[in-house]
Amino acid sequence: MTIRPIAAFAALALSALAFSPISARAIEIETATGRVDIAKTPEKIAVFDLAAIDTLDRIGVTISGLPSKLYISEFERLTQGAETVGDIFEPDLEALSALDPDLIIVGGRSSTKLEAVTKVAPAVDMTLYGEDLIAQAKQRLATYGALFARQAEAEKAAAEFDAKLATTKAAVAGKGKALIIMTNGPKVTAYGPGSRFGWVHAALDLPAAVPDVEAANHGEAVSFEFIAKANPDWLLVLDRAAAIGSGEQAARATLDNELVAGTTAWKKGQVIYLPSAEFYIAAGGIQSTERVLAAISEAFAAAK
Repeated sequence: MTIRPIAAFAALALSALAFSPISARAIEIETATGRVDIAKTPEKIAVFDLAAIDTLDRIGVTISGLPSKLYISEFERLTQGAETVGDIFEPDLEALSALDPDLIIVGGRSSTKLEAVTKVAPAVDMTLYGEDLIAQAKQRLATYGALFARQAEAEKAAAEFDAKLATTKAAVAGKGKALIIMTNGPKVTAYGPGSRFGWVHAALDLPAAVPDVEAANHGEAVSFEFIAKANPDWLLVLDRAAAIGSGEQAARATLDNELVAGTTAWKKGQVIYLPSAEFYIAAGGIQSTERVLAAISEAFAAAK
């Protein structure tokens, strides 16, 4: 990713820069749709992507417009003083117009609304996805640091994140193979390398119990017999119902059966229930990813 200030301002622009050095600074940033020029440092922003909300919060950027539901309890404090401008799927264009933001950030579930919100204000798509999620997350962190003149905060956050990643990688080393599964009520899907959750294997050098799981966005639907045959040393579990608050059957109940109970992971108590919304909805947010890493690190470190 390349981030570089745009040079050569006219005399009038230089005069404005002297009066307001931050707000007059233009910059080019890398987004999910390519490089985009931002005319000045945004002072009022609306954000629909939870990963972006997460990382911006980490470096102390105030968000003026937020989705109606943030899914992660730690983010509820951000609603104080902020306007509701839709949800993570559907922006409220009327509310956005009333807010009159300098910049709108979409991503993930709201990425398809980029064209619509651009009619209200300048907008960027900062979607994160895939096996290189960690690298993308760090790129976004650096981008936001440059865009909002918070480079020092971003560099500090990156250093802390790298340390936690290294700790987690060391904790999992040599302790067996893992299978990542998602429960959605009574249904189970599996994810492997190359999938939307494949970053766990890639970033941690964590061997996959089933290397050839279909690398689909929604995973490969599997049976309990599949899990039994895979016999993973570790089960990393995402409870989708818990992530979205649907009220459906919890993952612990779904997996509590004789077939799963026969696996090495279950027998050794090596089933990790990952922070659900952080892993599923806010994937790539610096703080959320750190909480996911902490859950993995603590479980592996405790294993004998």
